[in-house]
Amino acid sequence: MTRDRIPRLPRRTAVCAVLTAAVVVTPVAVAGPASAAAAAPRPVAAAPRPVCVSHQSGLADKLSKDIVGALRGRSGTVAISLRDDATHTRCTLRANQRFDSASVVKVTVLSTLLWDAQRHHRALTKREKTLATAMITKSDNASTSKLWKQLKPSRVKAFLRAAGMDATVPGKNGYWGLTQITANDQERLLDLITHPNTVLTDASRSCVLTLMGKVIREQRWGTPAGAPRSVQIHVKNGWLERSTHGWRVHSIGAFTGDGHDYTLTVLTQDNRTMKAGVATIEAVARAVHRDLNPTALADTLYTPTDRPQEALPAIPKE
Repeated sequence: MTRDRIPRLPRRTAVCAVLTAAVVVTPVAVAGPASAAAAAPRPVAAAPRPVCVSHQSGLADKLSKDIVGALRGRSGTVAISLRDDATHTRCTLRANQRFDSASVVKVTVLSTLLWDAQRHHRALTKREKTLATAMITKSDNASTSKLWKQLKPSRVKAFLRAAGMDATVPGKNGYWGLTQITANDQERLLDLITHPNTVLTDASRSCVLTLMGKVIREQRWGTPAGAPRSVQIHVKNGWLERSTHGWRVHSIGAFTGDGHDYTLTVLTQDNRTMKAGVATIEAVARAVHRDLNPTALADTLYTPTDRPQEALPAIPKE
């Protein structure tokens, strides 16, 4: 599959100085024992499979098969979007289905802040840098709320239009964690962050990647699971529980360096527990990293924390 690259722009004055610091696994439905005929299994629709394409022979089929294998026996609804430049590989599964964003929207908030600063030809203030650092590296909710209030949904919407993230809808009444997102839109955002484009300058992209690369250990779970040491890990995760669809657990990751850049988004809901959602995402991630890096040694792969943490965003009472 051929990807059209947006030409690299000349580097501009930095607006952010480098800061220091879906498959549903459905059980077979069985009718009640009212009669012998009723005891026969009720037919169910086959679960959708990932759609993968690649310029590398055999890789698309292997990824599709291994992702299905990673999801086998797991409950929950999963959406996936994968893009690998080195092999011109793309995989999607329910990539246009909307999910409550939880904390992964914080990357969108940071990108909006930087984009808006670009438009006004200014650098971020000391306050904005402090809030942005806490928002991404520690998933601080208070910092996010302050920046969301400063930007207002109108500026977030303007950035989404500029970024081509047409399916994303900002949360209402200050509930940024209820922003509606899709795997494809998150991949679009990751693509903008990792490649030169006309939306985010090189300096802005560097700012986002730097902060995503400094996420604290307790929050570096999800898509980094199984990544080889030869790549740099940039990640943002989130989770949220509601009465409908149970736990939403999401992870977006960019993996750069060593001549092999790729991005992976895994969004989930209908998880019975937070841990179940994390386990599902990490099973998919390990399969993807293994298939894209077949020569990586097992003892060099990234092992995420077994005690994942994340900030629960505020939501209205149900």
